[in-house]
Amino acid sequence: MADAQKQMQALSDEFQKLQTELDSLVEARQKLESQQQENQGVQKEFNSLDDDSNIYKLIGPVLLKQDKNEALMAVNGRLEFIEKEIKRIEGQIKENQDKSDKMRAEVRGIYEDTD
Repeated sequence: MADAQKQMQALSDEFQKLQTELDSLVEARQKLESQQQENQGVQKEFNSLDDDSNIYKLIGPVLLKQDKNEALMAVNGRLEFIEKEIKRIEGQIKENQDKSDKMRAEVRGIYEDTD
């Protein structure tokens, strides 16, 4: 019986750790999705501009003029990076959830063995 309690405590601690990790992964995904929406808005705005429109980029306290194609390529590059990061984080979330499901099954097994 004491062995089962120790096992349950260890599983409980590990489950808490997984939940904390899941919370931070979900938060990271939300942040990336927010950045993705912001960059999609910028991309849409750039696409509606004429080719000879002036685009400025804020670097520190200075606004520098930037070529439209160069600015659009930078935004597209950021969007690609963000999409890859979202996929990577979603993979980690799935992995975390799978581990949590296995732990739940272990806990059920321990409860059934003690009954």
